[in-house]
Amino acid sequence: MWRPEWDDFVAIINDRVKPALGCTEPVSTALAAAHATRLLGCQPERLDILVSGNLLKNGMGVGIPGTGEVGLPIAAAIGSLGGDPNAGLEVLATVTPEQVKAARIMVDNGQITIAITNTSSVLYSEVLATTGDDTARIIIRDDHTRVTLQERNGTPVMDAVDNDPVANKSVAIPNLSIAAIYEFATQADLDKLRFIIKSAELNNALSEEGLVNDFGLKIGKTFRKNIDKGYLSEDLAVAAMMRSSAASDARMDGAMLAAMSNSGSGNQGITATMPVVAVADCIGASEEQLIRALILSHLSAIHIKTHLHTLSALCGATTAGTGASAGITWLLGGELEEVDNAICNMFGDVTGIFCDGAKTGCSLKVSTSASAAVKAALMAMDGIRISKHEGIIEECVEKTIDNIGLIGCQGMCETDTMILKIMTAKN
Repeated sequence: MWRPEWDDFVAIINDRVKPALGCTEPVSTALAAAHATRLLGCQPERLDILVSGNLLKNGMGVGIPGTGEVGLPIAAAIGSLGGDPNAGLEVLATVTPEQVKAARIMVDNGQITIAITNTSSVLYSEVLATTGDDTARIIIRDDHTRVTLQERNGTPVMDAVDNDPVANKSVAIPNLSIAAIYEFATQADLDKLRFIIKSAELNNALSEEGLVNDFGLKIGKTFRKNIDKGYLSEDLAVAAMMRSSAASDARMDGAMLAAMSNSGSGNQGITATMPVVAVADCIGASEEQLIRALILSHLSAIHIKTHLHTLSALCGATTAGTGASAGITWLLGGELEEVDNAICNMFGDVTGIFCDGAKTGCSLKVSTSASAAVKAALMAMDGIRISKHEGIIEECVEKTIDNIGLIGCQGMCETDTMILKIMTAKN
């Protein structure tokens, strides 16, 4: 079965679910630096960088792949020295140890400056690369890979960046609803959905990396250790938490493995994927069941995220976890009514967890969202749903999603400002 409008569903998934190496905010700055260096035509002597407050918040304390260090300066330096501007969110995939060493020298010599700029865009990265009297300026705005301005010596130029489909591709958002997504995920021709299995492959590889090696807070490994001790059992919730947090542990501490992202975030991609994979493995689901559940999860997460800014005061793992809960509910035998119920249960549980920047501690929020996804699904399967009389929940799931958008885009603006103020005031 295939409906013409489902082509648009596939297009938006392919646009919003794609590989990303490292946290996407500092990677976006690294990409801008790579573009600026290519436009300059030689290695810059200095990089002057302006970013939005939200981008700074997510770039201050997160590990940069291949460097063993954190922060925007090293991300920009290694992007300039070794980044591939044609690789989009995998711009740092080919960096070498020699380039990392040279990038550290740039940072140590004060050749890179970072400052917040006043901009209406929550995602904004501007890089001015300078060598002698020559300059190149690149601006990425509103999307992690979208180059919106390029200048050489103050003059706008046209070059390969403008024609780069990775950098400037824009896909219109189709008319989505949970009901439409459910029908697509459960009824569409399976062969046209198989591409989503790549999300399981990439994010499971990250999870295995986090379970084997010491990354970040070692949350996934801690779950594994306590299972081995007999303190925990590997039930649905613990398996979802362990495998999701292990992937986040590795990603947020700079592992050189790409995550399959969702809506511009690797952690959101992990949270939309790994709880579903964990439950599928625990119940012995078929490949077809896993594929359909992942489609339901990822597209539901995209739908919810379209009601929010690209970067928000609301933790994105919670919205991605809501998508995962929809997928898990279907795996457990639920239909549209139960999926709606699970989504409302999630919104009554983890909504309000705020984002205080990208860091190793994000793995805790990933594990919390994964556990909540299983809990919400189990409640839904028993016919339990938070009612319209409670809090922000409406009778209609779409109106409830609208409320989440209002909270994230309007209600938590002051929260976002205060979080950034606290973070930037630290010594």
